[in-house]
Amino acid sequence: MRTMAFECTLLVFFGLFVFGKAEVYIVTVEGEPVVSYRGGVEGFEATAADSDEKIDVTSELVASYSHHLEKKHDMILGMLFERGTFQKLYSYRHLINGFAVHISPEQAEALRRAPGVKSVERDWKVKRLTTHTPQFLGLPTGVWPTGGGCDRAGEDIVIGFVDSGIYPQHPSFSTSNTAPYGPVPTYRGKCEVDPDTKRSFCNGKIIGAQHFAAAAIAAGAFNAVIDFASPLDGDGHGSHTAAIAAGNNGIPVRMHGYEFGKASGMAPRARIAVYKALYRLFGGFVADVVAAIDQAVHDGVDILNLSVGPNSPPATTRTTFLNPFDATLLSAVKAGVFVAQAAGNGGPFPKTLVSYSPWIASVAAAVDDRRYKNHLTLGNGKILAGIGLAPSTHSNRTFNLVAANDVMLDSSVMKYSPSDCQRPELLNKNLVEGNILLCGYSFNFVVGTASVKKVSETAKSLGAVGFVLAVETVSPGTKFDPVPVAIPGILITDVSKSMDLINYYNTSTARDWTGRVKSFKGTGSIGDGLMPILHKSAPEVALFSSRGPDIKDFSFQDADLLKPDILAPGSLIWAAWAPNGTDEANYMDNWSKQILSKLEILLSGAGEGFAMVSGTSMAAPHIAGIAALVKQKHPHWSPAAIKSALMTTSQTFDRAGRPIQAQQYSGSETVTLVAATPFDYGSGHVNPRASLDPGLIFDAGYGDYLMFLCTIPGIDTHEITKFTSSSCNSTNGHPSDLNTPSITVSHLVGTRSVTRTVTNIAEQETYVITTRMSPEIAIEASPPAMTLLSGASRKFTVTLTVRSVTGSYSFGEILMKGSRGHKVRIPVVAMGYQH
Repeated sequence: MRTMAFECTLLVFFGLFVFGKAEVYIVTVEGEPVVSYRGGVEGFEATAADSDEKIDVTSELVASYSHHLEKKHDMILGMLFERGTFQKLYSYRHLINGFAVHISPEQAEALRRAPGVKSVERDWKVKRLTTHTPQFLGLPTGVWPTGGGCDRAGEDIVIGFVDSGIYPQHPSFSTSNTAPYGPVPTYRGKCEVDPDTKRSFCNGKIIGAQHFAAAAIAAGAFNAVIDFASPLDGDGHGSHTAAIAAGNNGIPVRMHGYEFGKASGMAPRARIAVYKALYRLFGGFVADVVAAIDQAVHDGVDILNLSVGPNSPPATTRTTFLNPFDATLLSAVKAGVFVAQAAGNGGPFPKTLVSYSPWIASVAAAVDDRRYKNHLTLGNGKILAGIGLAPSTHSNRTFNLVAANDVMLDSSVMKYSPSDCQRPELLNKNLVEGNILLCGYSFNFVVGTASVKKVSETAKSLGAVGFVLAVETVSPGTKFDPVPVAIPGILITDVSKSMDLINYYNTSTARDWTGRVKSFKGTGSIGDGLMPILHKSAPEVALFSSRGPDIKDFSFQDADLLKPDILAPGSLIWAAWAPNGTDEANYMDNWSKQILSKLEILLSGAGEGFAMVSGTSMAAPHIAGIAALVKQKHPHWSPAAIKSALMTTSQTFDRAGRPIQAQQYSGSETVTLVAATPFDYGSGHVNPRASLDPGLIFDAGYGDYLMFLCTIPGIDTHEITKFTSSSCNSTNGHPSDLNTPSITVSHLVGTRSVTRTVTNIAEQETYVITTRMSPEIAIEASPPAMTLLSGASRKFTVTLTVRSVTGSYSFGEILMKGSRGHKVRIPVVAMGYQH
């Protein structure tokens, strides 16, 4: 391995290049990072492990080589630029070899031309991909008992969360009513101390807490008043995801005096390590996120949860799989860390995924069996269905309906959109008091400047007995979630039902010749929406959940890789919320209008303790927590083995035994259900109990992923070297040859044979292999049966042949039935083309 050399003539000249506006750049340089360094630099012994496993961060060799890399980074910058003309933000040493620096575009160009520099990428943004589920998934009875009960589920497994921080005082993270937590010798993260309260953010349950904001500060996006220069959750999102994966068991969910059951994480005894790199108003920057991931892996996390993804595919690299973000995650997997990432919220449209790579478990979102519904009964006997997590109006009584537009104090206030009931001072309390207030669902609700919560506060302050919010037009992509409110209330989401309400109101309201109301004669009553209805049609793929096919480049060409990987609950998920949480307008607290100090937030405990939020952000931590349970039972399994266990045991049928359906738009932009495909749910819906004992696993490691990259048609092998510090021994083969628990051939011409290797992690067992495929593609597996000794591996071949060309994908599966009862299933996806 050659060390970096620099021309003396470069000295200082580029210190003058500060013409353009400075920006953050992520730079990778020659030389292996700690995770893959096998020696070659004089005076520094190898730090890479023999196989894909954790780095021994306590090793003097690791510390020495890590320091050597950082000195090289400083030397590059010091030789090129004058002191004071640049600001190095981070040195990346463990997963990738490089740094983040705040410089001008001219300085960036100078860096690109410097010897030893492999890539210079301008930083880009990432966004958040926004509890009954343990029971729905069968954890209390089927999984936790095998690990010693809920008091031991996930014991000593550390889950790292790269998110918006944590609210450590929440009961979901408390240690006051739990058995004492001992140290985890393999974890060496640190705990920041709050600069105002001097309290540590850690308590034994929370085992590490750090924040990363250097790139956000350099970009001028960071606001210390609301973003907090500490691991404190300034948003709510980070607390929510941490609680879903690893929150304490049996925490009562109370809102407005009502209890909505008890919340629990998937692995309630797992430890939480916080790496805050996301912020309320702007999301986050890749430079900060990469630093957080690098630190998390160095610290020794077992599982990494990323409810975060890029705003779009990377435009500067030839393939989606090679960029500083995905390359960092590849090294994380090489270090033995399982990575769960939200698939994205761009559904129901195809090619909307923001999680691309095979080394990542990309998680789609499902609607589970619990739905909150409500109804409005009109005086003419019509019953209008809607949603509203709210109590009912007084039984056996009806109340007059009054529309916000008819009770304005001054007609000139129309410019304030009084119909959306966000400003009580615009409405006449004398006319509203004792009645049901009718409001309109404007575009302000879609963009987040109006909220159902504020409607309920307006109605309550005016003395209304309840409120109705009517949707008259639906924008594509709008999702309606029930919002917990303290007074009777309902959201009518069906436009035709809203028209029924408006027609009834207009025909029963007497007006004078000017249009002014003389008397309100329309009446109604609001039902009880507090009790959930359990549906057998669950799970369904949520409307917002991003869909495949996976893409291999910025021009959106299809990849030979199935994404998403798996489906998990992600709709209407109750979990912890920070008192200052504002990711969802309906959980925004009054304090944010006057900006309390950080000290006041920590001590007041004001605000809602829980929120019910939807998004693939909520699905990913379900998988992270379940992966922790698998890791607890099988501590030496690789990340690929854990992912395989989750995928091959997943389910493609709902509770009623019918194929899973996906929410989709019909022609009129109303939501309908269609048969789901692997592009909607990957391998299927997670089955935690079965994943603990999958029978066979499809394993893969760093070398396999490297070969996958090398076989992508048209790949620039220099780019592979640039991002992985590894070179391609061969470019023969196909990406579909990667040993994943799925098979995808996006361009099948004639016949293609694909080989897979399975390893038996149970006792000796004989498996019979059967195949199923839609008729356009012929499928055959060989051998039709095989016997594997415990620990043995065997290959089998799947041959796909085009029968007819349809211009669309065909779907199928391979099912391996074991003589001891194991069932191993993998999806098959192919599109046939003519010769």
